Amino acid sequence: MGLFGMFGQKDASEEIKEFLKRDAVILDVRTLMEWNEGHIEGAKHIVLNLIPLELEQIKSWKKPIIAVCKSGGRSGQATQFLTQNGFEVINGGPWQNVAKFTED
Repeated sequence: MGLFGMFGQKDASEEIKEFLKRDAVILDVRTLMEWNEGHIEGAKHIVLNLIPLELEQIKSWKKPIIAVCKSGGRSGQATQFLTQNGFEVINGGPWQNVAKFTED
């Protein structure tokens, strides 16, 4: 059973696809070094600990958000924080997990 199944959420893949159909912004919260090693084309990059300082920028996107990182932990923290601040956001988990849905 995957992490999403443990919490009774619907299948993460379906949720990611739904958000992408709605033109969601992919928010990568990894470090700059991790980002430079590879990332999803078109994703926004804000390091996790800087998210509280960038709320106005994030609000300006006016779109749902898919948070990603290396393994899902930091994107989970970002998802929780952004949800508490009124954003529509899901935890996409590892960035490669979401990347496979963005490739044509």
